[in-house]
Amino acid sequence: MAKVLIVEARFYDHLNDLLLEGARAAIEAAGHEHETVTVPGALEVPGAIAIADAAETYDAFVALGVIIRGETYHFEVVSNESARGIMNLSLEGVPVGNGILTVENEAQALTRAKKDEKDKGGEAAKAALAMLALRERFSV
Repeated sequence: MAKVLIVEARFYDHLNDLLLEGARAAIEAAGHEHETVTVPGALEVPGAIAIADAAETYDAFVALGVIIRGETYHFEVVSNESARGIMNLSLEGVPVGNGILTVENEAQALTRAKKDEKDKGGEAAKAALAMLALRERFSV
């Protein structure tokens, strides 16, 4: 049984609740344990995963959050840099699923977050578990 850490950037409570529901359901359906920690924003998610990974307490990680385009360039910075940080972790062999939504509006976020629609939280959890299985397959 794997232990999965869900790291969420809680900015939009109602949207995060939906993402968490999907991620937790997918992890539990696969027979694994999970815990959740909350960070201030999407930029802090990769750092929190790196800190937790260094502690060697968790087997896989799920990154969750919602970034909705605003009127400034900040959307691009947060979207790109959080994705880059998660990709860097992945390239280092950390099993992580990226469920940070980058959307134009709340309606898009709702569609992607709802478990009975696109279930991006659940998909991110499944991706993390798939990467964990791959790492275990190739471990010596």
